[in-house]
Amino acid sequence: NAESQSFWNAFFHVFGLNRRRVASFEKAVDKLVGASGRIDCFWPGVLMIEQKSRGKDLEAAAGQAFDYFYGLDEKQLPKYVLVSDFAQFQLRNLDSGETISFALDALPDHIQDFAFVAGYEVRAVHEQDPVNQEAAVQMGRLHDLLRDAGYRAPDLDKFLVRLLFCLFADDTGIFERGSFEFYLETFTAVDGRDLGMHLHQVFEILDTPPAQRQGHLDEELAKFPYVNGGLFAGGLRTAAFDSRMRTVLLEVCRLDWGKVSPAIFGSMFQAAMDPAERRELGAHFTSEANIMKLLGPLFLDELRAEAEGFIRADRGKTGMAGRTQLKGAMTKLASYTFLDPACGSGNFLIIAYRELRRLELELVVADLERSGQRLEVFAEADIDVAQFLKCSVNQFFGFEYEGFAARVAETALWLVDHQMNLEASARFGKYLPRIPIVSSPHIVHGNALQLDWATAFEEAQPEGFSFILGNPPFVGAKYQSAAQRVDLRQNLHDVASAGLLDYVTGWFVKSARYVAAHPKCRVGFVSTNSIAQGEQVGVLWEALFGLGMQVHFAHRTFAWHNEAAGKAAVHVVIEGFGVPNENKKRLFSYLDIKGEPLETVVGNINPYLVEGPDVAITRRSKPICDVPEMLSGNQPIDGGQYLFTPEEKMSFVDLEPLSQLYFRRWYGAYEFLNGIERWCLWLGDALPQNLRAMPHALARIEAVRSSRSESKRASTKKLAGTPTRFQVEVFPTEPYLVIPEVSSERRKFIPLGYMQPNEIASNKLRVLEGTGLYGLGVLSSTMHNAWVRYVSGRLKSDYQYSVKVVYNNFPWPTPSERQRAAVEVAAEAVLEARVPFFQSGATLADLYDPRSMPSVLARAHAELDKAVDLAYRPQAFVDERRRVEYLFEVWGA
Repeated sequence: NAESQSFWNAFFHVFGLNRRRVASFEKAVDKLVGASGRIDCFWPGVLMIEQKSRGKDLEAAAGQAFDYFYGLDEKQLPKYVLVSDFAQFQLRNLDSGETISFALDALPDHIQDFAFVAGYEVRAVHEQDPVNQEAAVQMGRLHDLLRDAGYRAPDLDKFLVRLLFCLFADDTGIFERGSFEFYLETFTAVDGRDLGMHLHQVFEILDTPPAQRQGHLDEELAKFPYVNGGLFAGGLRTAAFDSRMRTVLLEVCRLDWGKVSPAIFGSMFQAAMDPAERRELGAHFTSEANIMKLLGPLFLDELRAEAEGFIRADRGKTGMAGRTQLKGAMTKLASYTFLDPACGSGNFLIIAYRELRRLELELVVADLERSGQRLEVFAEADIDVAQFLKCSVNQFFGFEYEGFAARVAETALWLVDHQMNLEASARFGKYLPRIPIVSSPHIVHGNALQLDWATAFEEAQPEGFSFILGNPPFVGAKYQSAAQRVDLRQNLHDVASAGLLDYVTGWFVKSARYVAAHPKCRVGFVSTNSIAQGEQVGVLWEALFGLGMQVHFAHRTFAWHNEAAGKAAVHVVIEGFGVPNENKKRLFSYLDIKGEPLETVVGNINPYLVEGPDVAITRRSKPICDVPEMLSGNQPIDGGQYLFTPEEKMSFVDLEPLSQLYFRRWYGAYEFLNGIERWCLWLGDALPQNLRAMPHALARIEAVRSSRSESKRASTKKLAGTPTRFQVEVFPTEPYLVIPEVSSERRKFIPLGYMQPNEIASNKLRVLEGTGLYGLGVLSSTMHNAWVRYVSGRLKSDYQYSVKVVYNNFPWPTPSERQRAAVEVAAEAVLEARVPFFQSGATLADLYDPRSMPSVLARAHAELDKAVDLAYRPQAFVDERRRVEYLFEVWGA
């Protein structure tokens, strides 16, 4: 008994921990058997220790410890039970069920088993890590309470960032473990009235070197280290707390911040951003899994493979050749520089730095082993471990529009630096401090599209960047603010049709210009998949091709997951590009957009993210093949005066019987697909005497004239002079083919069909006159529909069929007479397969919904696909991607 307490005080001291901060001796507790007893040493929620005299039965001691569980609250139940007789240890991990037994002199060999004591526990971060989620929720609660109490930005933002650092420091060895929580809980009033003042004092101490601190400071306050780095520089208004706010803060302190990935820090604060502001900035905080999809092919996979090759070569042997390679690899790692020009809270930079440091550590260890040195000697020898580790946060650069997010990024990079120091410390058995902070990341608060990337960091990085990476703001062309439109105009002033482009393309073009001047630099960006389909592709990549760019790797469309509350539902692509190189290109495809990718090594990736030549499809006024021209349908510009439901038509004819002669069936895409009945009062060909005999029709004509006259568009004003005519008129004289402008992405085939000359197609239908069954067959085939899926624009996620981009650029086959006839027969079979279902009341929407498509119609389309495929080439196409690759080859030939 006399030696027990000093023994366990010394045990905790091994880990740099003051036992009094975490554990107490002789805690009284009831036993399961009805009696009471005392736990020898107890750390609630973490560790229970039962001490016995030398030679006593440790199994019996463990049983005695478990008896105490009966008298503990749920939150007090430990994760570990440790029993000892001074000479032997037995540690039970109650989560894993593992038991480890060893002698006292073997403690150095088992130090990793006690990592939880010092907060060194390493934990993989998963997308749904509950520790990360709870941290985000609790920080959001605290933010809301402070804001509601009148503590507002910018002080609130800076306060939370400083608090975040303290929480992390308290659990990872920057502070004496638990000292921040202990200070707040012990020295502040229960009602919270003095909590803000005490936090203000802590922040001041962290910003003051020991030599400059006031004398007679409280001992607990004086223990906090000097941090430096500017994080705690500058005063803040003192936050006012109450008892509830104090309780929430202490709950936040009790989370294990050593297990929280710095990559989630931005997500914590996303919940604190105003939703409207979040949309305005296009903020999407990124999951670690998605970040690795970009970092891997951009640089990390290549570096890992090279490093592993050096490490494997002559493993276990000494020799200068091997060491020279390893040292060269380490020097290269420390020379790389990274720029995220829209870094947000720094997620991409954080993970890139972490992986760089881990790779460096593996190389350092391999180099030391090759030199014949044993890592164990570092724990005892007076050797500065830091001399071997050259990678630092000053290799990382960023631009960020939001000042608060920029500060979060800086702080998170410092914290991940500390995490990596802990990993290195554990590997060498020797603590590696980097406090006070000496190296700093370079995060500039400003608009990246308005700043000069080459000069903004010229002093810190004169040689140029190695990699540019990130996920710039996702804001569609139609949703940009006036300021964002100005940004794009200034950056894309020499890009034709730049008004079609999403905001993210400003970063693509600006990066390409940088790479053109610094050819060794490579770029990897996440973007919404809109830039890899439709009109944007041609506009963007004509500019990028002009700057000498080529796609190096790509992830085709997949579902974007982030770690923030209210996850954004968005489909994205990842594109890596730079100057052309001889390396094979890596293409990642998704059978399930929410699943894992399948990688293919290809010769070239084009801007549509398929294997094929570097082509960019742009608007074309005429078809590239000898086929009929396609038009958009009629556009009345009538203010709705000439369009009627069946009931409205019936009422109008009752008032004006002569108008019956001038009503014609009207079809937009919705009406065509869903069998909806609408009518158009077409008065363009009406005889003058008949018009004068229809006063209600004349009233509508005058209403059209008036609405056109009031328009701000000159072309519409001019139409006021001919109010019975449409702005666009398309009236075929024979049956004609129509294609809906917009069709659901769920459909494998866009439903096509014929209309009669007395029926009017609106501008929501594409009109093709002079094509028979052959044209219907080719346009209904999977070949054409695959082209649409890759080349067409999107309305939300639905296909938007463009005459000038999709139809006019489509490479038609050159069939023999026999092949042409086969396509016609198969197309007629498709039409015939529909007839019985139309007779029973089915619509095209019913027939082409994949959930309700009749099997007979599906078989007819399969036969049509065979006929059309053979008109292109004798070999069958394995899948849609191969079809599109072939079409791009034909287009580019």
